Amino acid sequence: MDSFDLSINRYDQNTFKGRLFHFLNVIDPRTLFPKFFFGLSLNESQLLLKQYENKTLPLGVTKEKLLLAKKIKESAIHPDTGEKIPMPFRMSGFVPFGVPIVVGVLLPNPTMLSTAFWQTLNQSHNALVNYSNRNATKPFSMNTFIQSYLGAVASAVGLSLSLNALVERSTRLKPATRYFVQKFVPFPAVALAGVCNVVLMRRNELKTGIDVKDANGLVVGTSKIAAQKALFETALTRAFLPAPILICSPLILTAIEKTTLLDKFPRLRLPVTALVATLCFGAALPLAISLFPQIGSIKGGELEPDLNVSRDAVLYLSLIHISEPTRL
Repeated sequence: MDSFDLSINRYDQNTFKGRLFHFLNVIDPRTLFPKFFFGLSLNESQLLLKQYENKTLPLGVTKEKLLLAKKIKESAIHPDTGEKIPMPFRMSGFVPFGVPIVVGVLLPNPTMLSTAFWQTLNQSHNALVNYSNRNATKPFSMNTFIQSYLGAVASAVGLSLSLNALVERSTRLKPATRYFVQKFVPFPAVALAGVCNVVLMRRNELKTGIDVKDANGLVVGTSKIAAQKALFETALTRAFLPAPILICSPLILTAIEKTTLLDKFPRLRLPVTALVATLCFGAALPLAISLFPQIGSIKGGELEPDLNVSRDAVLYLSLIHISEPTRL
């Protein structure tokens, strides 16, 4: 097992398929209870990995078991601080702990109070997930974090209430059409909140610039132009990420409502909404976040003239779509 390197990602992050399998591993909810699902606890996983580092592994330990131990540890332990991340704020807890919030956001006939409550709860959970999975190797500004959180809450709640009021007051829409349109209000509100969060969290990069690297991963300089490109592409990504969940779910629920199922069994409305939200959430999240690479590229000729790089050189920059994870 000397040639086996656990530090290398098994999946090619330059392809959609590789990113998909990688993120399916990252958000696997079974790692919340690894002993039950895998027969290997978090403590046992950490011990195995320590033995691997010290080259004191017992006989019979397979590569597959080591990869499983790595998966379990990385799902629960912060890589920089070494502290255990609370279950609701782990990436593996994203779907199971997020489903109740998704259901609340999608509930029909929302009031002003319920809209404000669910949107605030959603952004609060997102903020805590962001904080729990932050890059702890770099200086962290609590002031910037609070500003980005308040900005996301204000934009999500404000736009939701405004759009709901606009739809309610529209005299040109029939009641059935108004009811249908109202189901899609959460998407633009949450998309705007995601964009606001990114802009507020990373706005200082526009002043300081970000590192650009060559094909070997070596930093060749700091560029404000690259920062603009990274921020723009990340904001677009964050605006798109909630689309599969907040567009597919209402469409499926509308199709179900056209049948007689919910008319005959009205008590099934909430369980059916929860089931549809869970299926869409679980299926759409890894697909959505896998569409976009975490690393972007830019030509040397597009950067500042004072950077000592060839105009035709291809340089790389971090887009960071998922280290600041977003559910909705």
